[in-house]
Amino acid sequence: MATSSKAKKTVRIASGRKRARQNVKLNAANTALRSRFRTVIKNVQKAVQAGDKAKAAELYKTAQKVIDSIADKGIFHKNKAARHKSRLSAAIKSLSA
Repeated sequence: MATSSKAKKTVRIASGRKRARQNVKLNAANTALRSRFRTVIKNVQKAVQAGDKAKAAELYKTAQKVIDSIADKGIFHKNKAARHKSRLSAAIKSLSA
């Protein structure tokens, strides 16, 4: 993550201070969801690499829920979510061929 070396200025207006507090919480929540997104994708990819189709299919089922929820919340674009699901699904289907 790229962080700014400048110290952030404190906001003087009360609504601005509240917004700054909210931004810290929202940033933490979004960061956690992005991390969860990456983790579930890696888990499916590891199962595919190992050649375990049953485990990969089970992990894909849980990954779908996480990917869809992140797209619904607007953290990632719906097309990005669809692309990831499509690629994971194709990888799992290629195990049987």
